[in-house]
Amino acid sequence: MQLVPIILAGGGGTRLWPLSRTHYPKQFLAVEGKLTLLQGTLQRIVPGHPATAGAESLDITAPMIVCNEEHRFLVGEQARLLGQKVSRIVLEPVGRNTAPALTCAALVAAADGQDPLLLMMPADHLIKDLATFRAAVEKGAAHAAAGHIVTFGIVPSAPETGYGYIQLGAEIASGDADPKAHALAGFREKPDLATAESYLADGGYRWNAGIFLMKASAWLAAIGEYRPDILKHCDAAVREAATDGDFFRLARESFEAGPSDSIDYAVMERIAKQDPARGCVVSLEAGWSDVGAWSSIWEVSQKNAEGNVVRGDVCAIDCRDNVIFSESRLVAAIGCEELVIVETPDAVMVTPKSRAQDVKAIVDWLNERSREERQTHRRVYRPWGSYEGVDFGERFQVKRLVVKPGASLSLQMHHHRAEHWIVVKGTAKVTRDGEEFLISENQSTYIPIGAKHRLENPGTIPLEIIEVQSGAYLGEDDIVRFQDKYNRVK
Repeated sequence: MQLVPIILAGGGGTRLWPLSRTHYPKQFLAVEGKLTLLQGTLQRIVPGHPATAGAESLDITAPMIVCNEEHRFLVGEQARLLGQKVSRIVLEPVGRNTAPALTCAALVAAADGQDPLLLMMPADHLIKDLATFRAAVEKGAAHAAAGHIVTFGIVPSAPETGYGYIQLGAEIASGDADPKAHALAGFREKPDLATAESYLADGGYRWNAGIFLMKASAWLAAIGEYRPDILKHCDAAVREAATDGDFFRLARESFEAGPSDSIDYAVMERIAKQDPARGCVVSLEAGWSDVGAWSSIWEVSQKNAEGNVVRGDVCAIDCRDNVIFSESRLVAAIGCEELVIVETPDAVMVTPKSRAQDVKAIVDWLNERSREERQTHRRVYRPWGSYEGVDFGERFQVKRLVVKPGASLSLQMHHHRAEHWIVVKGTAKVTRDGEEFLISENQSTYIPIGAKHRLENPGTIPLEIIEVQSGAYLGEDDIVRFQDKYNRVK
């Protein structure tokens, strides 16, 4: 039977600030190993991957990704770097939680009368034992093919108070081999410690991982029954959508008018209460983590002899069981225990590991003050490459631009600022008011206020530019685009 992996990549990951931010959330970060969380999810269920060998019973297609429109180029680039083909990248104009995201994906997957299995996975989780995960999917696929909506419950290893729980019903006859399948008895909110300890002792509860498997028709029937308002707006958003290469742009007006709700609240909890035979829980014990806090980073990462998880330029003397990350400078610590210390070019965060879940309070504080550190890193990624702030002051700022080989910025102009470009590596092709010319290393050019201009990299190595901006207003919204290969002209 055909199986379509559906990857939801719209999360924000506020508890991993300052690494995770609105414009570069945690699914795009490599928190353990070299692959980002999104790339790890893309590789989790791909035909030909070692973890999927021997799975001839399932015809696994290229995955479909649902993400925020703002992150579309990050998603596309991470898939490209992995060499992973995707079937569609479905773009949400606004966030509406997981139920509308899955509904739109199901409608796209079910086009032309198809009814594949949908394996819905969050893009920001970590699963270490891929073979075991694959076996659980094989088990779940049999139940999903029979019409059940399958959820994967993580066998708890501790009385965790930061996760919701699934209560298991009677075991469903499906052979003696693990992983076991059970009826869905109910969902439980994040418990206090005493309740979590009772769940662990009982043995009949699983962590709710938010991973689901079902036929497209089964999900559409359920969402239509329990939340017809969601189905109505998603159906309109898909019917009125526009295709832009690999991007499938949901219609803004229809999607934005629809309600926001999660898969659990919209459907799964109602199934547990009203029609439990419709649901199914497959137990999963495969090294899963939602990497939801800095304490989770410590738990899943490789540690040195002193129990420290260290990344970057770090000096740790007489330190035990810490997370110490450095991105741009030396971080030195003496006699520290059970701390999280994270340095980025524009922020430093320190907290006890026991308070890691409270990092969201910092993000709230930043939001209340409209601080940019909540939204963006100093390095900002664009489809053509990236730029990074170096210095700024009254009426000037300095940036370092890196343009990928063959890439180009839009043909644009600015009403309020002039720009000086100095090439430090590579060769730049410059368009300025209709004139085209090349500048190489140690050469420079000037872009006056109001001049139509474009920067391109015609070479085979990254182009590095120092850009000095001067003027009365230096905001990023002072850009008027005339032509753009990435379709960003409004």
